[in-house]
Amino acid sequence: MLLVGAVAGRTAILIDDLADTSNTITRAAKLLKKSGAATVYALVTHGVFSGDAVERIWASALDRVVVTNSVPQEEHVRRMDELARAEGKAGEGKLEVLEVGGVFAEAIRRVHHGESISVLFQYD
Repeated sequence: MLLVGAVAGRTAILIDDLADTSNTITRAAKLLKKSGAATVYALVTHGVFSGDAVERIWASALDRVVVTNSVPQEEHVRRMDELARAEGKAGEGKLEVLEVGGVFAEAIRRVHHGESISVLFQYD
């Protein structure tokens, strides 16, 4: 893994479409923190988090992982909360889940009716 650019004292944001074992994002976070990044966030579209991925994230240099609920996240959040409580850090789990069901439903509705979905990509 190769880091290009200066990150010392900065916030680093990792973006990944899929996190299964979470090896890639945790290794990248370790490198970023070792290089002086103040904070490291990961944004993940599909968080599969198989095996010990949740434990790996908890023990990693990642400060926060924001993931959609395109894959059910309840069990992952519950496990993360258990890990946080076990270390006396209740309420400090690293997973934040974004609800995407409404956006997906609207996209399906628009496609079904021959409407544009570009409005779904606008941020107000």
